[in-house]
Amino acid sequence: MNVKRIHVAAAVIRGTDGKILIARRADKQHQGGLWEFPGGKVEPDESVDAALSRELQEELGIVVTAARPLIKIKHDYPDKQVLLDVWEVSSFTGEPHGAEGQPLAWVSQRELAEYEFPAANRPIVAAARLPGEYLITPDDLDTPELLRGIRTAVAGGIKLVQLRAPNMYDPKYRDVAVDAVGLCAGKAQLMLKGPREWLGDFPAAGWHLTSEQLRKYASKGRPFPEDRWLAASCHDAEELSLAEQMGVDFVTLSPVLPTQSHPDAQPLGWDKARELIEGFSKPVYLLGGVGPTDRQHAWECGAQGVAGIRAFWPQG
Repeated sequence: MNVKRIHVAAAVIRGTDGKILIARRADKQHQGGLWEFPGGKVEPDESVDAALSRELQEELGIVVTAARPLIKIKHDYPDKQVLLDVWEVSSFTGEPHGAEGQPLAWVSQRELAEYEFPAANRPIVAAARLPGEYLITPDDLDTPELLRGIRTAVAGGIKLVQLRAPNMYDPKYRDVAVDAVGLCAGKAQLMLKGPREWLGDFPAAGWHLTSEQLRKYASKGRPFPEDRWLAASCHDAEELSLAEQMGVDFVTLSPVLPTQSHPDAQPLGWDKARELIEGFSKPVYLLGGVGPTDRQHAWECGAQGVAGIRAFWPQG
């Protein structure tokens, strides 16, 4: 039997203080008692943004004044299939209240992880907590220069940093990682690369798998609980499928455009990147030949944002 996928519009609503509005589902509803991002079904012949505006006015009594697409998620429950079309609402008028009697809560990005959501909402929680830019450190700097750059980037508002150091032998990378963890503490999320055996030594850091590690470990599932960030480098549909299988929180997809660092790699181009993102239900950072000015274009392709090495590295 072919079950029709239910099309739902949902909103990550941000207040002026950066907190996010969530609502508790009634006990009698499907997935009752869990928290969710406000929204509702898209009617036939209705656009997603129109459905979102209508639902948020009905449910919360607010009028949306600024919103953009954030992530699309296809999820199959045992009893129903859904397509969640999630938008980020950055501006609205009116005072949100539970017009249908539902309890509401304004929570910080960090607190979101402590609430229980339906399984289909987990990638939304990740997308709501992740920034639009992912800084990857260059690999041709000496240690003081590297640490100085991380400090400057974090002070300038970068919230997600990957310590990429393929040319460093292990002990030196570990020493730098210790310092980088300190620089990012409480300000940015640090993602480390390296052998799996190190994971226990850096509990505050996430782990970014190479595509080789992804191929090696994907069938074994997540190597640690969901309270730690897990990411992977992907280049095609097969690797995205492995990332989904492993339960990663987000990926980089590359190269979008030709790059100096990998001149022989065949770039995906924007259209192919959009097509690959369409078939994937986790946040995606586009990487390779893109910079901060491409963030809007990346959003339009369904990406979480853009990742980069030199384009994001503090100059001077």
